[in-house]
Amino acid sequence: MNQKVKWLFSIIVLLMVGALLYGFLFGKLFPYSPVVVGFSKHELSNTKIYVQKGAEFTDFEKIDSLLPEVEQFHEWPFLKKPRIFIFKDNRSFYQRSSSRARFCAFFNGDIIISPWAMKEAEAGDISLEIYLKHELSHSLLHQHSGLVKAIRYPRWLLEGIAVYSTHQMGTSWYPSKEETYQYIRNGNFMPPEYFKTKKEKEISLDVKYPITFMYSEFGCMVDYLVETYGKEKFVFYMKELTKDSNPHSVFQRIYLVAFDEYVRNFKKSITDQS
Repeated sequence: MNQKVKWLFSIIVLLMVGALLYGFLFGKLFPYSPVVVGFSKHELSNTKIYVQKGAEFTDFEKIDSLLPEVEQFHEWPFLKKPRIFIFKDNRSFYQRSSSRARFCAFFNGDIIISPWAMKEAEAGDISLEIYLKHELSHSLLHQHSGLVKAIRYPRWLLEGIAVYSTHQMGTSWYPSKEETYQYIRNGNFMPPEYFKTKKEKEISLDVKYPITFMYSEFGCMVDYLVETYGKEKFVFYMKELTKDSNPHSVFQRIYLVAFDEYVRNFKKSITDQS
């Protein structure tokens, strides 16, 4: 390797390292960075809360108090304190987040909160506690899954557990259980395995807010599992999926029925009530 090639190689390596460092400190890799710049750290009994300089937030104990409730439903402890990030403005949030959602739990278990979510909570449009417990449900399961299995965990179930465990149906823009049932009776239904895939676009939903309807639908599906087979079996199913990435075989092994048949039974149980 001649001197010129070595020089070009060194430049490329430096640029790659620089881009990686920027991504961790100020870009989309920020939630995975071990080093946090420009935020004040507040370590509490259950959480580590980072507030960006220029943001105003003081109710740390309220957030910290939510973790035991999440652990109680899931019957599992957090393996480590999740980091929760609060931003000063939308620009900072967009710069560091790969998600445009109000709240987002990343696969390492850390959570980011958008500035507009904080404003909506202050205005009473949403419940900060419910939304945060929703994300903490994801965080807990991600921690126990590990990165690879967290990515493979069924997305519909992840959201269904979070909605059901936080009693989110009927709050904010989420339809209640009965409203969701009525939507389904009217022909609206998102096949759970289509959720967050290209096939999702094949389904037409005649509902006011498609995303909150889907979340409530999945919450109802979790509710049906718990009511039909019991909470103990459901918790076992939820935990087994953090170890085994084949959701159909896990479902069949635990519930002794094919997943597709369970979905048909769930929909039939709703239409039978009409």
